[in-house]
Formats: sequence, C-alpha cells, structure tokens
Amino acid sequence: MLYVPDTQRLFVANAEGGQVAIFDGQTLRRVGSVDGLDDADNIRYDAVAKQVYVGYGDGALVILDALEGKRLGEIKLDGHPESFQLEESGPRIFVNVPDAGHIAVVDRIRREVIDHWPLTMGSANFPMALDEPHHRLVVACRKPAGLLVLDSASGRIVARVECPGDADDLWYDGARKRLYVSGGEGFIGVIEQRDPDDYGMVAKIPTTSGARTSFFAQDDSRLYLAVPHRNDQKSEVRVFEAKP
Repeated sequence: MLYVPDTQRLFVANAEGGQVAIFDGQTLRRVGSVDGLDDADNIRYDAVAKQVYVGYGDGALVILDALEGKRLGEIKLDGHPESFQLEESGPRIFVNVPDAGHIAVVDRIRREVIDHWPLTMGSANFPMALDEPHHRLVVACRKPAGLLVLDSASGRIVARVECPGDADDLWYDGARKRLYVSGGEGFIGVIEQRDPDDYGMVAKIPTTSGARTSFFAQDDSRLYLAVPHRNDQKSEVRVFEAKP
C-alpha cells in the first residue's frame, strides 16, 4: 500500500487481482483502478514529479499519475522487481531483481535501465534500504542470509553482515544509524552502522516463524511487525519502539 498525501489517494497493489486499486484517502471510497498489472507488488512515490511507481509482472515498473492513476509509461526489467528505492538527490531508482541476480539502476527521467550491479556474494535479494546521505544502498539476501552494503555511486560492495533468514523487509533508521531486518526465520535483526563501511549485529529480537512483513514509522520511532496465524500462534501486529 502507498498513501500519497499530496493527492489524498491510497494505492493498493493486488497481485492476484492483477491491478492497483485507488481509494480516496479521507473516505476510503474506491475511486478507480489500474488493471493489467499481473503480480502487482512494491509501490513507491516520486513526490517531485507526483508519480507512483509499481513493480509488476515478469519484469517492469509502471509509472502512474498520483491523482487518477493514469498510466504514464513503464520501464522494462530482466525479471520481476522486488523492493526498489528512489533517490531524492538524483533521478535514479535502485531495483532488486532476484531472478536476474542483480540490482538494476534505472534513470527515471530517461525511463530506462542504465546499469546492472551483479551480486556475487549472495542471491535471492528481496528487501532493500537506501541511506542516501552516506551514499549507501543495503540489500538483504536470503541465500545465504546476509546484508550487502553497496556504494550507491559505483555499486561496489563495501560490507557484509549477518541478518535473519527469509528476510522480507529492511529499514534504515537514520536518526539512530541502525538497520532493522524482519525475517521469517523468527527474529528481527538490529544492525548498527558504526560508519558507512562498518556494520554489526547488536540485537536479535525473537518473534515467531513466518513473521517477516514489517513497517518502520520514522516519525514515531516504531516498528510494526505482521505475525501470521500458524499452529497455536494467532495472527496479530506486534509493535516495537526504537530506543536511543
């Protein structure tokens, strides 16, 4: 899901329905949809251009108008896109493409891929976070489990650190210089950024098997973790507070 405050619209990707539904952010009344988006997945917002990007299908980012959802174009990729991040200081988008084993670097002005960064120290790269002030791009790989830290200017890998297995979400807490990784293995990894090239695990917070979807709200310093119903564990949302 993506809420766009500029237009008060809520965009919801529906993978199995092959569409993005659009709701009025005040009334939650459905006001439209964008169809033909098989396996619609991650969504991001370009606040300057007022455009919404959605990863979908066998390999593409579709570009939508942030008010009505009008299709403005798309950018082809070499496989289904997982997490992707838009830089604010420039026109690039960094896209995890696990099937291709690389990060695709996209120019959103030219609407094309301008580079590929192969990942030689891990695969199944799903979640991603961007530390733009320090020019660092962080991806979590599942095979083997670990975080790869790349120089966002060159794509060079500068560090690798352990992280939970089956990682699905990754967040950078710039205020505390930390990374939070939620993994289906059953814990949240808290990684400290000592400097842009030096990282270390400082805490493993036990959760439960399969609890891998999370959201970090920087404004209130809370991490929300979705826990699925498995065996005796009932479905719930757990809330963790980030301490100084």
